[in-house]
Amino acid sequence: MALFFTADTHFGDHRTINIHRRPFATVAAMDEALVAGWNAVVGPGDTVWHLGDVARRPADVPGLLARLHGVKHLLRGNNDPPATGEAAGWSSVGDYAELEVDGRSLVLCHYPFRSWNGQHRRAINLHGHSHGKLKPILRQFDVGVDAHGFRPVSLAQLLSDD
Repeated sequence: MALFFTADTHFGDHRTINIHRRPFATVAAMDEALVAGWNAVVGPGDTVWHLGDVARRPADVPGLLARLHGVKHLLRGNNDPPATGEAAGWSSVGDYAELEVDGRSLVLCHYPFRSWNGQHRRAINLHGHSHGKLKPILRQFDVGVDAHGFRPVSLAQLLSDD
């Protein structure tokens, strides 16, 4: 079982194609590419932390979650109304999380932090929100789909790119 991170899928949101210059002709093409990319790397027994901004319409979320592999956790973003978190298919829903993974401390939130718990003890901050446009700082990684080929990313992949 592997662990993955992602953010800013914005399923069903036509504005994201234009604002963030995503290479898709239509929302349907974007959504299908996001589902295919997710399922290409995530297996049914894997775990995914989605760091917010899931979909334009909360009513679409249960169907999307049913199509996506893995055990899914949500940390809400600024575009996630309460109904997104209430959708069937999430294993947990919150705003912030701290995890220990392979001896590393991780601090997860939709938003990037200027400083975070354990930062000076080598803790890593994983975030979304900036769509790959924020200049990274030491031990801080944007896990959003715009920065990772429109698919979830593992911690090993993030650390190998560092």
